[in-house]
Amino acid sequence: MTRRYDKLELRCAADRASMGREAAAYVAELLRLAVQERGEARVVFACAPSQDEFLAALLLERVEWAQITVFHMDEYMGLAAEHPQSFRTYLRAHLLAHIAPRQVHLIAGEGRSSDVCEAYARLLQEAPLDLVCMGIGENGHLAFNDPPVADFADPLLVKPVELDPACRQQQVNDGCFATLAEVPTHAFTLTIPALLGACAISCVVPGARKAAAICETLLGPVSTRCPASALREHPCAVLYSDPPACSLLPL
Repeated sequence: MTRRYDKLELRCAADRASMGREAAAYVAELLRLAVQERGEARVVFACAPSQDEFLAALLLERVEWAQITVFHMDEYMGLAAEHPQSFRTYLRAHLLAHIAPRQVHLIAGEGRSSDVCEAYARLLQEAPLDLVCMGIGENGHLAFNDPPVADFADPLLVKPVELDPACRQQQVNDGCFATLAEVPTHAFTLTIPALLGACAISCVVPGARKAAAICETLLGPVSTRCPASALREHPCAVLYSDPPACSLLPL
């Protein structure tokens, strides 16, 4: 099923595995085109279980990783790079350990807040982003731009944030932490303008727990009440999903 909601295209695949393969084929083609046109590409990745199938399928695609610079979109504040629940650990296990990119820029979650944000913003500003590969949170967040802190006109590219309770609970629901008390309360995140400033966006959102967020993203007002609703205004964004995640949409 393919539908368009304002500028955002929804592609609901037959199942979660198909969703991952379709998103990977789309992302690989965008990266190939960027490399052909400019000799390099710059891409941001989300780090969450919702991305597992997509990243596994992407590793099977033909991608000139030697010409690609890799970023990621958020990191827990205070977690070391080797911490099992850090997003750097996730990205290494699911992607970086299997490829040889041109460059890799990871957010130093254990660093001093202002230094981390300024340093990563400088890296992002070196050249335009060709692509962001993201998901959507159960509360409609993009990266860690939860409704209370999301700003569609944010002057910053990277900022520290306090995580919304619903966001922290999602980390437990995803199996990343055993209890809510273990989930960090603060994180670093790329802002909404940083993410939506990319030339193209691929958004991968599977599972029944995301159904309400999908419905609000596509049918609700474009508002920070559901930060992902801003995707409907991006000129080149595709949302890949599966039947459980699309279950609340009208036929």
